[in-house]
Amino acid sequence: MTEGDNGDRSAAHGGLVGRSIDEFVNQLRGFSDRARSLAGAVPQKLNLPALPSPPGAMSAAQLRAVKDMVTAQRSSMAAVRAQLDAFDQQLAVFERVLDPLVEWSSTWARLEEAVGDFVRTGERRPDGAGDQPPA
Repeated sequence: MTEGDNGDRSAAHGGLVGRSIDEFVNQLRGFSDRARSLAGAVPQKLNLPALPSPPGAMSAAQLRAVKDMVTAQRSSMAAVRAQLDAFDQQLAVFERVLDPLVEWSSTWARLEEAVGDFVRTGERRPDGAGDQPPA
């Protein structure tokens, strides 16, 4: 099969689709014309079903729903931002509370070390009596 054969088939297929669409539109026009002519002959007491909204109205309703969804999402994001700001403030307070505790802990560790060194050096007497464990 050559490239020209493919092009001929595509053109034939495209022509077939175009003709199908034309036939569909003509049938739709004929149907709507017959429906309009019958509507004038319909008695007033006969209730016709409500026609669906035109595509433009559905599109407007869909766009309104999308807009409402985006607005809701933006509101949700604003709430998340507010929660994150509050959490950040709480962490800042917690950090300020921890600073003195860290300093106190470091001071306490230095004190323990100094006392431990003092006790260990005090256990060693120059005469060597403190080096032996008690019996």
